[in-house]
Amino acid sequence: MLTFRDIEILDVRPMASNVSGMTFRQADLMQSESVPVNICDSLSCLHALEHFGLGRYGDPIDPEGHIKGLTSLTKLLKPGGTLLLSVPIGFERVEFNGHRVFSVETILSLTKSDYDLISFSYIDDNDDFHNRTKIVEVPEMTYACGLFELKKY
Repeated sequence: MLTFRDIEILDVRPMASNVSGMTFRQADLMQSESVPVNICDSLSCLHALEHFGLGRYGDPIDPEGHIKGLTSLTKLLKPGGTLLLSVPIGFERVEFNGHRVFSVETILSLTKSDYDLISFSYIDDNDDFHNRTKIVEVPEMTYACGLFELKKY
């Protein structure tokens, strides 16, 4: 089992926290070679992946930043573990250096070799929440919020 001391050796930096009994760590997920393997039972990546590699927050420009980030998340997660992934969905595009908007099909394609889709929920363009819906029932959207519950093989 990997301890926090081991994580510090891997240049995963501690972050300030006022939550009792919980330690937060920060890592560069664009550098997958330095990411520990199979250490988490579950991970949440909520509205972060769409920013990777666009340079907006001082990160290097990398058109495949989102793919590298997802690779690192997958590496961290134990087999059988759960990834909750939330990203903007709609007509696929990059909005300058702000963020990407993914098609549902792209997320499914990027995750199919490592994950089973457990559930999919979304908030549509009208701010209506659709809980655990079938992918085939998802209409075309401009800018919505998708939540993918994925289980690692």
